[in-house]
Amino acid sequence: MTVGTYESNLSGEGLRVGIVQARFNEVVCSGLLSACVAELAALGVADEDVLHVTVPGALEIPLALQKMAETQQFDALIALGAVIRGETYHFELVSNESGAGITRIGLDYGIPIANAVLTTENDEQAEVRMTVKGAEAARVAVEMANLALALEELQEAGEE
Repeated sequence: MTVGTYESNLSGEGLRVGIVQARFNEVVCSGLLSACVAELAALGVADEDVLHVTVPGALEIPLALQKMAETQQFDALIALGAVIRGETYHFELVSNESGAGITRIGLDYGIPIANAVLTTENDEQAEVRMTVKGAEAARVAVEMANLALALEELQEAGEE
């Protein structure tokens, strides 16, 4: 038996990417954005093919992603935010609901979404992770957009 293998593709040329960034925990979210945008450019995504919007916090990210997905103008979306543990249950609520909403939008609309909403114990942990996770989100978005496009082409070829 011969098994076909799809090689991951990190070329961002021609891909359209939407970024939703929370403003709450602004220093961390700005760091996530800077790293993400720099990595998208390094992967070949053109500046004019990136749309960046901001929302108040992590709980608002899924709605903005949904509205972007509805336009069918993007090959992938990226969620950027930071939820830092406080002294109340609110941390768990925001983390869980934001993550579930982001996942649901990706599945409902069939669009790759790189989730870089950090959930950390403190500001220091978030600041340490922001650059790595911002760049990682860009790579995930590009790789998954290319995979989705390749699988769509395979499906179309099978329907002919």
